[in-house]
Amino acid sequence: MQATAEPKGARVVLAMSGGVDSSVAAWLLKEKGYDVIGLFMRTGSHSVEFERRTKTCCSLTDSLDAQRVASKLDIPFYVLDFEPDFERIVDYFVDEYYQGRTPNPCVMCNIWLKFGKLWAYGQKLGADYVATGHYARMVRDAAGRPRIARGLDATKDQSYVLSGLRKSVLPRILFPVGDFPKSEIRAMARQMDLPVHDKPDSQEICFVPDNDYVRFVREKAPERETGGMIVDKQGQVLGEHTGFESFTVGQRRGIGIAARKPLYVLEILPESNEVVVGDQDDLMKSGLMAERFGWHIDPPTEPLPCFAQIRARHKAVEATVQVSESRPDQVIVRFAQPQTAVTPGQVLTLYENDMVLGGGWIESAYDAKINDPMNLTAPSESRD
Repeated sequence: MQATAEPKGARVVLAMSGGVDSSVAAWLLKEKGYDVIGLFMRTGSHSVEFERRTKTCCSLTDSLDAQRVASKLDIPFYVLDFEPDFERIVDYFVDEYYQGRTPNPCVMCNIWLKFGKLWAYGQKLGADYVATGHYARMVRDAAGRPRIARGLDATKDQSYVLSGLRKSVLPRILFPVGDFPKSEIRAMARQMDLPVHDKPDSQEICFVPDNDYVRFVREKAPERETGGMIVDKQGQVLGEHTGFESFTVGQRRGIGIAARKPLYVLEILPESNEVVVGDQDDLMKSGLMAERFGWHIDPPTEPLPCFAQIRARHKAVEATVQVSESRPDQVIVRFAQPQTAVTPGQVLTLYENDMVLGGGWIESAYDAKINDPMNLTAPSESRD
């Protein structure tokens, strides 16, 4: 059951994107008696083109949509200028590709902006809570700790992108739509005659409206020289590429070389500009190492059974996690069954059933047949 605070006029700042989810969230909060203030994050994405309006979440048109909803619901509404802060996310996005990693800017937006800068602004307004339209829930576990849990609509669950939030902010978070399926949220919007009830869901990264990530990255850093060789696992040259930033681990299409059997990207080596390819079986890995891991519970002192999700559309699988002996913010995960395309730069979210244990960033994958860090760092029985 979702943990909800007793409103009694408690003030909540709501991140309003101009979409149906945050709009219904505003209505739900007001119906429960909260003092709701709508906040829109202006990030510099000002286009009013229809195509962009239907696919992203932070354009000028989105701001106007959010303002219309706030006016209809009779709640205060403010537009916050986060453009300078948003450039930090864009820089991260570009830098990660040039490090041979695949970034997740939406996760960084949640950490730095929605539950960072926006919440800090909310506190200046005397807010008790911060809310968003994410399909997730806030619950309390058996120990009474506030935890993020999966939304009840499994097809829309967004808890994966929330695992990087600070443990300290969890008691102040509300997810009003997490207890409902998307279809019911749409129905509520129509019932309330909200002006965005039929607005399409956002589908793209807001600062890459045409979905051409490679073009965007290259335009941001045109001086980079990243062309090089495509090689197999033994280092044999199979072809050339024009830039390793156009590849990601697990990629099959668009590699640009002919072969008798399908080839997949296994690794990206920015230090030599090489892209390593191989068979699909070569993508299967026993586990991974993740860094900058933040726990939503007290860090375990011994290996802990869990469920691990390694990308947005990955079904969480049984695994075991332990904290690295060398770094407290590094964890080692071993899957119960090998997983494919473990991608550096992507988010690792760990679960206890439906509740988030914490999250971090995938640094590398490993194959237990070659080198198993779980065995190397497992606590010794002879140790005091």
